[in-house]
Amino acid sequence: MANGTPANMGLVLAFVAVAALCCAPGAAELPRLEHPANNDGSLKLLVVGDWGRKGTHNQSRVAEQMGRVGQKLGIDFVISTGDNFYKNGLKGVHDQAFEESFTDIYTAKSLQKPWYLVLGNHDYRGNALAQLSPVLRKIDDRFICMRSFIVNAELVDFFFLDTTPFQLEYWTHPGKHHYDWRGVAPRGKYIANLLKHLDEAMKKSTARWKIVVGHHTMRSVSEHGDTEELLKLLLPVLKDNGVDFYINGHDHCLEHISSRDSPLQYFTSGGGSKAWRGILRPNKDKLRFFYDGQGFMSLQLDQDQAHFIFYDVFGTILYQWSSSKTRHPKPSTFLDEQ
Repeated sequence: MANGTPANMGLVLAFVAVAALCCAPGAAELPRLEHPANNDGSLKLLVVGDWGRKGTHNQSRVAEQMGRVGQKLGIDFVISTGDNFYKNGLKGVHDQAFEESFTDIYTAKSLQKPWYLVLGNHDYRGNALAQLSPVLRKIDDRFICMRSFIVNAELVDFFFLDTTPFQLEYWTHPGKHHYDWRGVAPRGKYIANLLKHLDEAMKKSTARWKIVVGHHTMRSVSEHGDTEELLKLLLPVLKDNGVDFYINGHDHCLEHISSRDSPLQYFTSGGGSKAWRGILRPNKDKLRFFYDGQGFMSLQLDQDQAHFIFYDVFGTILYQWSSSKTRHPKPSTFLDEQ
C-alpha cells in the first residue's frame, strides 16, 4: 500500500478531506474517517506502541511476528498507540527516521494496510507537526496520524485521543526536553475543547462498540503507573458514554486491567521495541494480565464479541480474553493466573 497504491482509495480521499482539521485548534468536531467492516460484519486489527527505534531493541522481531499474525488473521488495519519515533520524534517531514523506523521495518504484505496513529510524548519532543503532515503519506500512504480523530468501522467507533497535553508535568517541569506545543497551547482551552468534542461525538455514536485509543496509561502497574490527569478529566467522559475499552501504550509492556467500578477494560500495548522495565506496582483496579517484555496485541470484533490476544516477540500467545455484548464478559483460561 506504500507509495501510492490505489487500495483503500476511498479512505485516502476521506482523509484528505479532513486532514486540514487535524491541526485546527478551533475545529468544531473531531475529524472522522470511514473504514467499512468486512462483508460478514467483522473487523480484525493489530495494536502496537512505543516502537520507532530503527529496528533495534527487538523492534524488527516484533514487526516480523506482526506480519505473520496479520497474515493469519487477515487484518484490516493497524493501530499505533504512540511514541512512533524515538527518542525525540521526527526532525521534519524529510527525516530519514520515518523510513528507517517505519517503512523499512513493517514490510510484511499483511501490514500494507492503513495504520492509524496517535502521538506520544516522545513524538512531541520533536517536530510534532511533521507526523501530522500529508507529506509523509506521499512517502508511505499507510501512515494516518492526527492529534484526535474518529475511525468509524460500522460496528465500532474508535476514538483516537491526543493525551500528551493532559500531562501537566510536560508543561511545568519539562526538564531538558522541549515539547512542540504548536496548535495546542494554551493547554486548558485545548483540553476543554477536546473533551467537549469527544463527549458530543460519543453521544452521537450508534456503534455497537466504543473504543478509545490514547498514548498514555489510564491504569497501569508498570513504570509510569496511573495517569492522574486522565483519571480526573477523561475517565468520567468515558464512563458516562459507556466506552467498552481504553487502549494505550506509554508503559513498555503488555497488560490488561479491569475497572472495579465500571465495565471499562484497560489494555496496554506498548511493547513494540525497548521493554523489560522490571517494575510492578499494583493499583486499585483488578490486574488480569501483565507481561514486562516486547510484543503486541490483536483484536477481533463482530457484533457480539471482542476477542483480545497478546503475543510476545516470538509470536507466542501469552494471554487471551473475550467480552460479549449478549452476556457477561467471558474470561479466557488464562484470566486469573496473574
